[in-house]
Amino acid sequence: MSTLAHTMMTAARSADSGLAGPGELDRYPYAEAPAGDRVVAPSWDGPDHDLGRVGRRTAGSRGRGLHGQLVQQLGQMIVSGDLGADRPLVPEEIGQRFEVSRTVVRESLRVLEAKGLVSARPNVGTRVRPVSDWNLLDPDIIEWRAFGPQRDDQRRELSELRWTIEPLAARLAAGHGREEVQQRLADMVEIMGHALSQGDGITFSRADAEFHSLLIQLAGNRMLEHLSGIVSAALQVSGGPITGCDRPTEASLVHHSRIVDALGTGDGPGAEAAMRQLLTVHPEGERVVPAPREH
Repeated sequence: MSTLAHTMMTAARSADSGLAGPGELDRYPYAEAPAGDRVVAPSWDGPDHDLGRVGRRTAGSRGRGLHGQLVQQLGQMIVSGDLGADRPLVPEEIGQRFEVSRTVVRESLRVLEAKGLVSARPNVGTRVRPVSDWNLLDPDIIEWRAFGPQRDDQRRELSELRWTIEPLAARLAAGHGREEVQQRLADMVEIMGHALSQGDGITFSRADAEFHSLLIQLAGNRMLEHLSGIVSAALQVSGGPITGCDRPTEASLVHHSRIVDALGTGDGPGAEAAMRQLLTVHPEGERVVPAPREH
């Protein structure tokens, strides 16, 4: 096995252990609020009781530090509908409920505002924005939707988006002779093959995500490049077998290899066709070409 394959498999296993890397927990600075600023947390009963429930359920679920955890918690709650559109968010109440400083709350709300989930206006305060204002291409929002009540819609939309983006990227990539990137694509197929033989689904999925991200970068279209994060998010949160990428199989490996071969010979139509086959064949063999939406 190549050094790249060994390194990637080791990294995948470390990530699966759930242990944060060096410095991971301290990535976001946390300034303790003065003791005098802390008051007894209000009761989160009535129509907003879910705010406390969801917060308790997700607290500490990731090694992102207090700032990242609060973004995760509030983001999930907004996307799931526990915090409805135009619902006011009072920083003092959030800080008291989650026992974090004003600085952590303020920075977390800024992140959510950048994602289009909330808006802050003078004399109005911070409020949850409607879905039409959300940045639905943000990888975090993709993840939150994929594991919330909108998961079926999110899976379908991601599948449709990939079916539009990736065959085009494969065709364009065949016209670019960047040998070092094509070699890395071949390395990813090698890693996937070894992981498949070892029953290592984690390493397989990580190499798969890297493969698709590299392919989009190889297309030489900067606008498509910006979508590589979306494809990676789609591979990580699909929530079930939709395409040949969603589960390690020999058929998936064959289609990936065909894409690499087509790129190596500059066969754009061949690369595009191989990508369409990969994205439209269920791991069990059922064809799942995205169907037109029902209105």
